[in-house]
Amino acid sequence: MEKFLSAAIARLPLTPGVYRFRDAAGQVLYLGRATALRRRVASYWLDLRDRGHLTPMVARVHRIEAVSCDSVHEAAWLERNLLTTSLPPWNRTVGGQEHPVYIRLDPRPARPGLSVAHEPANRPADIAYFGPYLGGRRARQAVKGLGRVLPLAYTGAGLRGTLLDVARARGLAAADRGHCVETITAVLRREPDAVTGVRARLEELREAAAGALAFELAGDITSELRALEWVTSPQRASSMAATDFTASGWSGGVLTSFISRGGQVREWIQSSCPRTEAAAHLAGTPPDWAGFAQRNAELAAALAGHDTGSWRGND
Repeated sequence: MEKFLSAAIARLPLTPGVYRFRDAAGQVLYLGRATALRRRVASYWLDLRDRGHLTPMVARVHRIEAVSCDSVHEAAWLERNLLTTSLPPWNRTVGGQEHPVYIRLDPRPARPGLSVAHEPANRPADIAYFGPYLGGRRARQAVKGLGRVLPLAYTGAGLRGTLLDVARARGLAAADRGHCVETITAVLRREPDAVTGVRARLEELREAAAGALAFELAGDITSELRALEWVTSPQRASSMAATDFTASGWSGGVLTSFISRGGQVREWIQSSCPRTEAAAHLAGTPPDWAGFAQRNAELAAALAGHDTGSWRGND
């Protein structure tokens, strides 16, 4: 590995994120996502294993760029959006493997409940949708975990037969519906206390299952905990708010910008920019994006090192 690339890899954080490789002409060769950026990127020069087909690409890598994300879920969304906009020659799949879904919360007394939906369409005013999330399986597991702790479906006003018997056995009644709806809403809005409370209860149930040698049940709850982490982790690359904006950060002569269209971050651009010209870009950055954009501008400058010539993100 060239000394230049080794130094760049050493500067990568051990955070989730998205990375891309460019050749000497500045062309993007490949874009991927990582649970830990430094380890994932370094692996291309250590042992490709089942990625042997990438060997010719690795030999052409001249520059490494990266975005540090706040969660693996955010990295997955950013990768998906960028690949949907532009597919580098060494990527095989447009938009990644996971499909976007939403969690549907129906608080109406007749049949309250949680479910997974592919589109938040044709919804009555009192039905709430949360998301989007990547991966229907994870979303369904998260719904199952929430239902294990907050059994909203058993608080309906019209329960009959077995459902009513189960509700009574669990000490549930229609009066509990408001608490369930409020807490589920807080969890899906990523309110820390609510998320922590539900996670703690699931962990208690897992420990009880393991103590009773119900290891399959304990395994199911573990999967639900992981899914709950996925849907409640920070995620800004894709939003239900169909907003258009550009978020920029500047450091060391490098301007880093993220362009959102319709609530989806579609482009990631890096270019050389003097401080005097950066102010106008920074002024248009939404306040809740300023920290993210600045952090990644600093990372871009660190990775660029002495080489800060102009380049465009998704060309």
